[in-house]
Parts: sequence; C-alpha cells; structure tokens
Amino acid sequence: MARAITARAKKAKQAEKAKLHNYYDYGMFMLVIFIVAFGLVMIYSSSSYMAQTHEDYNYDGAFFLKKQLFSALLGVGAMFVVSKCDYHLLIKRIPIIRITLATLIYLLATVLQFVVLFIGRDVNGAKRWLQFGPLGFQPSEITKVAIIVFVAYVIYLSPRMLDSFRGFVKVTIFCALPIGLVLKENMSTAIVLILIMCGICFIASRKKLYYFVAAIIVSVLFAMVLLFGEGFRMQRFDIWLNVETHPKGFQILQGLYAIASGGIFGTGLGESMQKLGFIPESYNDMIFAIICEELGLFGAIMVVVLFLLLIGRIFKIAISAPDLFGSLLCVGVLVHIAVQVLINIAVVTNSIPSTGIPLPFISYGGTSIAILLAEMGMVLSVSNRIRGY
Repeated sequence: MARAITARAKKAKQAEKAKLHNYYDYGMFMLVIFIVAFGLVMIYSSSSYMAQTHEDYNYDGAFFLKKQLFSALLGVGAMFVVSKCDYHLLIKRIPIIRITLATLIYLLATVLQFVVLFIGRDVNGAKRWLQFGPLGFQPSEITKVAIIVFVAYVIYLSPRMLDSFRGFVKVTIFCALPIGLVLKENMSTAIVLILIMCGICFIASRKKLYYFVAAIIVSVLFAMVLLFGEGFRMQRFDIWLNVETHPKGFQILQGLYAIASGGIFGTGLGESMQKLGFIPESYNDMIFAIICEELGLFGAIMVVVLFLLLIGRIFKIAISAPDLFGSLLCVGVLVHIAVQVLINIAVVTNSIPSTGIPLPFISYGGTSIAILLAEMGMVLSVSNRIRGY
C-alpha cells in the first residue's frame, strides 16, 4: 500500500515537473511577432515610393517588403526551433572537436570578421557584407550573438572572476579580437558590442565601482578617437552641433522636419512627404522619423511602449532563470535591444551624433531581423526551463 502511494506520488511529481518544463511563453512570442509585423507595415509604407520609381527595384512597390518578409519568416522559424532546444546545449562539448558550441560560435564569428575584410562586398565605401550566391549577410550581426553567448559562458565558468578589475580585463581580452575586427569596419556596431559585453559583466559582478572608472577611461579614449581619428567621425560631431547650417546635415534635418510635421496623431499611414526622396533610404535607420510623421507622437510613444514591454518581459525571465548562464544570456539580449533602441531614437531626434544603428525588428535589414529573432529564441528557451514560471 505504502509503495503504491509512493509510486503514485513520484509519478505525479514527474508529471508536474514535465508540465512546468513544457511551458511556453506565448505572450512574449506574440509580442515579438506583433513588433515584426508592425515593422513590415512601416517598411512597405516608407519604401514603396522609392521602389516604384527605380528600375533597380523592378518598379515593384513591395520589393523591400518581400525581402524583409522572407528574412522575417526565416527568423521566426529560427526563433521557434531555438526556443524548443535546451540552451544548455551551448555549453556542452561537441564530441568530435571537443569544444563547446558557445566557443565554436565565437570562433566562427571571428573567422567571418577576418574574411569580410578581404572578400567582403563593398557597400557605401565599407566592406561589411559577405556574399555567397544569392545569400548575403553581415558577419557583425553574428558577432553580436557570439559575444552574448561567449561572455555568458566565460562568466558561468568562473562567476567570481568579475569581483576584481583584473577579471574584467580578462573578459575584455577574450572579446578584443572580434570587437577589434568589427571596429575596423563599423565603429557603431563595435560600440554596441562593447556595451553588450560591459552590460553582462556589470550585472554579473558584485563589485561595481571599477566599472565607473572603466567608463571614464573609455569615454576619454572615445573623445580622442573623435578628435584625432578619421576626419568623417569629427565631421559627424560637427553636423550634430550645426545640423541646420552644415551642408551634410540634410538627412537628420529632414528627419526632424518629419517628426515635427507628424503632430500628435500623424499625417496618416502611407501619407509621409519626407519619404518621397527627402530622407534617403528612409526604410533603414531613419524609419522612426517616418513613424513619427505618419503616426505622430502617439505612434512614437506606442513603439517605445512595445519595446519597454518586451524588455520588461526579458528582464522577468532573466531574474527567474534557473541558473547563471541562462540569466546572463537574457541580460545580453536585453542590453542588445535596449542599446539599439536608445541609440537609434537618439540619432533620429538628433540627441547624439549620427551613427548607423537600426531600430530592432523594424528597420529594414535581413541579417539583423533574423539574428534578433534567433536571440529571442534563446530567451524563450530559458523561460521554458523555469520552474513554476
């Protein structure tokens, strides 16, 4: 009798455990899908005129929408598949090569960053794209995932490392090569990578003071790069200060006109004037200006609220994660999204000097949206392993 009761209790416990582990955060999944769908609508709205009037795009108003939709569908598929996998697979050794998947992703990203310097496709004077037949992608986007996964893995191996400045330097050295390679081709993306790395380390460390010292040092170095580095970087600073009079401040100024003309509720979806050639490639980094013009202040606030809801959801998963590695993965994704949203909106509103950072899930860019959705899959995978979540 006692054995039967014990067996039933054990089965009930196993069933409850399986139930907890099979939970899927459909709320977060649908929130991401909604933001992506909104981005597709805005890409069509902001790019249709340009696509219809250029032979390069076959006079097809849906040219950019189709390309982005294809990447978004691939990304959603990747998100779902990754979310159903155990994120601990990232820190298990691959039998044949005897290294973890996290290390392999890191090495792959570093190699790709080397390769793009030599055989990368030149776009607007910079080699940032690798082209393999019809498939083209930016290795720097893969590097973002690599930094999130690898830094989380390194800290997971030695959690006490970051209690000293020496440990922080060690983590920095681990990440110096891929970030340095990205810096050579794209300073804006390199800044995002540095902030992701520092954000993960800051959260993982129990001692925070030396981070403020490091921030001062980095700020001084950044100022020196602006003052004594390549001329175009100092020029961007000058444009920021004199956007109304500088001859190259046209794009930012037109973006400000778009924001101002939107008013409270906007001119209406598809009714933007600034997208008619005044803002070059308005479907890219400047898409937030078109959102402000067509949907007004109300639409802009709603976009910010959507991102705040997503960040809040990721934060909840991070603090409830079953282990340090899962928590740090979520922190890395959270910092990635938050940093890009802040920088993009700040650039569009001329709050900081111009830099090429897209608005997550909304700006046009196949590699960017596919990688971001894969990152969302990692967060969902962590949530799928939280007991009682």
